[in-house]
Amino acid sequence: MISEVLAAMPSRNSHIRPNDNPDITAERVKATFDTEALSSIIYGGPEKLNRRREIAKYVDDHPEMKDPYPTDFMTREMKLENVARKALLWMEHAELATDVGSQEEGFHFGSLITGIDGHPLAIHLIMAIPALLNNADDEQLDEWLPKAISRQFIATYAQTELGHGTNLSQLETTATYDPKTQEWVLNTPTITATKWWPGNLGKSSNYTVVMAQLITNGKNYGAHPFFIQIRDEKSHRPLPGITLGDIGPKFGMNANDNGFMQFDHFRVKRRAMLMKNAKVLPDGTYVPPKHPKLGYSAMIFVRSAVVGLMSLHMAQAATIGIRYSVVRRQGEITPGAGEVKILDYQTQQYRLFPQLARAFAFRLAGVHALTMYNTIMKQVNSGNTDALADLHALASGLKAVATYQTALGIEQCRFACGGHGYSLASGIPQIYTVAVGGCTYEGENMVLLLQLARYLRKRAAEMTSGKGPAEVPTPLAAYLFQSSPKHSSIGTPVYAPNGEFEGVLQTFEHVSRRLTLTAYAKLQKLEGSGISTEIALNQCAVEWRRASHAFTRVALARIMSGILEQATDQGVREVLEDIVRLYVYYEVGEAAAELLEDGFVDASQVEFARQQVYDALAKIRPNAVSLVDSFDLSDRELNSVLGRRDGNVYENLLKWAQASPLNKDDVLPFHHRYLGKMMTDAKKASKL
Repeated sequence: MISEVLAAMPSRNSHIRPNDNPDITAERVKATFDTEALSSIIYGGPEKLNRRREIAKYVDDHPEMKDPYPTDFMTREMKLENVARKALLWMEHAELATDVGSQEEGFHFGSLITGIDGHPLAIHLIMAIPALLNNADDEQLDEWLPKAISRQFIATYAQTELGHGTNLSQLETTATYDPKTQEWVLNTPTITATKWWPGNLGKSSNYTVVMAQLITNGKNYGAHPFFIQIRDEKSHRPLPGITLGDIGPKFGMNANDNGFMQFDHFRVKRRAMLMKNAKVLPDGTYVPPKHPKLGYSAMIFVRSAVVGLMSLHMAQAATIGIRYSVVRRQGEITPGAGEVKILDYQTQQYRLFPQLARAFAFRLAGVHALTMYNTIMKQVNSGNTDALADLHALASGLKAVATYQTALGIEQCRFACGGHGYSLASGIPQIYTVAVGGCTYEGENMVLLLQLARYLRKRAAEMTSGKGPAEVPTPLAAYLFQSSPKHSSIGTPVYAPNGEFEGVLQTFEHVSRRLTLTAYAKLQKLEGSGISTEIALNQCAVEWRRASHAFTRVALARIMSGILEQATDQGVREVLEDIVRLYVYYEVGEAAAELLEDGFVDASQVEFARQQVYDALAKIRPNAVSLVDSFDLSDRELNSVLGRRDGNVYENLLKWAQASPLNKDDVLPFHHRYLGKMMTDAKKASKL
């Protein structure tokens, strides 16, 4: 009755329904902004938002797309079969439910059906096809792309090996050109050269992109992509000369058959080498690409896409944590006033709300990175590679920072759910095990920050040369060549497009410039002492990591503050200002040591930033549930009992537990053989 009365009250939150938990409805009634307007900003407009919902309804209207029972209770083989069944349904219904030309709609439709634990088409769609698009010449595209798009084969992307991953230069798989037969001979010369980890390689894929050391006319030209068949198209058995298998259970994503692969002098035609960029002529002559990073374009694309994926996982975890925190009551703040919602505790807000803010930041950064990728790849296709280094640097930094902070943030959301957060019913452990993999796949985070450091070293040389940049830097890097004010303006009004936040952004820029130049000066000093460049780089690698993180912090904060320009509704703009305020001032606290090092920021400004965080927590609190509702994540996407939209947690937690196969029988079949026997024997012994 209470929930019905609350549901009938006027509210700007569109997610209120009768029969919801009264505590969660009471939160939604308090919304000071239009959730539909904010959802439209998040998803790029009302049309895209409506398409998301239409696709979700399509899936809900087809019960065959549901799991027969919770996958948490399935064996690995059962998971693989279940997700293969659903992947087929996805493809069969794709044209009916989505615009097949929209990657965004396809991803949403697929994730609703298959979930986040992996599926057999994952790498085919997100890596193999982009690798073909960016590395195959026109003739190769004509041969392979239509078949890839129509799924006449399933392809994966095989780069990582047992002994090497991110360090492409040291991959051991070889592709040696034989000019007599005009064939490549692929070989796995050592155990550590075994391809290891590629998704869907173990049992699903029958074609793959392979990164191998290209050797022609006796010279090694480094890792290059090849596209080859690895299984018979009818029997699905590995081709002679190729050994394949699944690598076994993992920390997460166990519906994905990550695999291993070995070659035994396996021969493929010359044109198996993807030749859009580099080429090898029939006589074995090597023709280099216009830019050394062109062959890595698929990786740059995935790193950019991963940032947006992290925003989804952070949003899922924050939604679960915040919704559960208004259903769970524990302890009293005012003695005798009764137990309070745990979200009323400032410590709970401090745990959860920064993760909410980062979900927004990573969403915006992911969109920015992919937009930048598409723009620059068009320039590359026209022969202009000037901005490719900027793209590679930004994608490396964003991927490293977003995955690391997302993994930490999801754990904070789990902690915030107490004991129930440890249950798979919460959905958070599954989200964590998927998200934390992003810290390693497609570039281990520390290595990526050091790759960004290479870019910063080049910029530092230009910054100290007195000549300026060799080419016009992208807007996110232009500040490196600007001078800093003498002191931070944090806490002082700044008349700029970003208003009060401009002072914080300029402060982050100062730290980025300073750490970059400090690391560069240390490197030069070490080199000047006679130490080799390689050893000198290792001795100041931590300094370069700090510089890379600071550069990425600037990019994220600049991109995040740009969301305010998208808000035309006053209520939405005000709540987004609260989110941006929390984000930037929380980052000040995280970077306090670096800000204080040279006196650019003083202790009073750090204290000011800390108070801004506390003020933002208090302002966000009434809107917290409505903010996570604006992510418009369905119960199917969350897959969480604790994060249910209706807030009816406890009764459904009991139902979930009762669905466990262990509860089919009151007595386990082996009880009397072991524990029962132990107790019976003990009783007999006690009577003697």
